[in-house]
Amino acid sequence: MGVKCPHVFFIDPPALMKIIFKLFAIGLFLTFFGFALKNTDEVVLHLFWNTSAKAPLILLLLAFFIAGAALGVLAMTSTVLRYRQTLTRQKKETEQQRKAAETIARVRAQPPMPDAVMEQISL
Repeated sequence: MGVKCPHVFFIDPPALMKIIFKLFAIGLFLTFFGFALKNTDEVVLHLFWNTSAKAPLILLLLAFFIAGAALGVLAMTSTVLRYRQTLTRQKKETEQQRKAAETIARVRAQPPMPDAVMEQISL
């Protein structure tokens, strides 16, 4: 017979995934923070009409990242609203079908009327 070893350091999988995710997030943050510290040099961004902007590289990267994320959200807005509208319509249709099914089930559960029975057997 084999001896079963109890799991002394057992962590349930959801808690383990949370720990792994937090460690990954901390590592990612430290990587980006180190990147930001290494890129503090000022750069010149040449714009239209002979204008320019001087700022640290990391601030310009952050500004363009935020602008890109905002444009992405804006581009998805119409699709999300259309899906919400479709979902609302389908929920209403489902509710109507459920009510109709309940009505049919209620009618079928009732005993037949005596006159209807007499007509069925032709008496």
